[in-house]
Amino acid sequence: MFHSARMKLTAWYLLIIMLVSVSFSIVIYKGLMSEVERFAQSQRFRIERQLRNEIMLPQDMHRENTILPPITDPDLVADTKRRLLFILFVINGSILLLSGGLGYFLAGKTLRPIQEMLDEQNQFITDASHELRTPLTSLKSAIEVNLRDKNLTMIQAKKLLAENMNDVDKLKRLTDELLQLAQYQKPNGKRVFVPLSLREVIKKSIRAVEALAKQKSIAIKNGTEDTVFPGNIHELSDLFIILLDNAIKYSKEKSTIRVWSKSRNGYIDISIQDEGIGISKDAIPHIFDRFYRADSARIKTNTGGYGLGLSISKKIVDHYHGSIRVESKVGKGSTFTVRLPFTQA
Repeated sequence: MFHSARMKLTAWYLLIIMLVSVSFSIVIYKGLMSEVERFAQSQRFRIERQLRNEIMLPQDMHRENTILPPITDPDLVADTKRRLLFILFVINGSILLLSGGLGYFLAGKTLRPIQEMLDEQNQFITDASHELRTPLTSLKSAIEVNLRDKNLTMIQAKKLLAENMNDVDKLKRLTDELLQLAQYQKPNGKRVFVPLSLREVIKKSIRAVEALAKQKSIAIKNGTEDTVFPGNIHELSDLFIILLDNAIKYSKEKSTIRVWSKSRNGYIDISIQDEGIGISKDAIPHIFDRFYRADSARIKTNTGGYGLGLSISKKIVDHYHGSIRVESKVGKGSTFTVRLPFTQA
């Protein structure tokens, strides 16, 4: 599909370029030939006048029909036309070859972002379908099995409904994350930036995850500076809630999560450090990919996540023209650092 579209776009480039080139060549040819003929005629008249004045006798001056030898060579004019046509043909041939190569290159450059977007979209649909299929299959299988049981009791039915609710909650959480990712995939242009207190943004994010932290007896220490910078409260809250939620999910019970910040060179760095299972070096380059979960996260924890959180956080940071990086040691914990500029266009 991509190659076919590239060839078609190249053909359109060539058609437009050659139409322009041939049109200019025709105009140039006609203009130059008109000048050649005008020059030949002007030269002929000048030489004729000169010859009449130099070689004709005085008594013959009244003879207007005196025949003079030919002054210009018609073959020379015809040869000039042929040479001009050949030169224009060579020039147009060179333009065709050069524009063909450049058109093919430019067509590839033009279509590559579209191809990448389509590939990303297709991959997203494939991954989302796979993640949706698992809880739906589990839900469908459990219902079918129990419907065939003629001796199903009320207690068993309630247990089935409870299990179904868990699967429904998973589906809801997945769809919520997918909608959130779609929201940050392409900004709608209506984002409003206002001066925000970093400490207040972090406090709000911590309050959103306090219940989950208390379940594992995890303490969250907020050491951020009371810095004011431009941003959107909803986006930044989503960003830090995701990072804090991940830190809690993959931390040990009765551990500590530390949050601090540092301002320098027009940027502010916000770090979130946990004492969790850590991330292997092989997994770090992929943790911001959609639906990616490291093997350690799958084996050592039972969080039920879908690997969309860090992908969403990366999209939010990109909208702020910032960056996010991670330092981690397996079994020791991880530190995520978000760098945001103080100014937003």
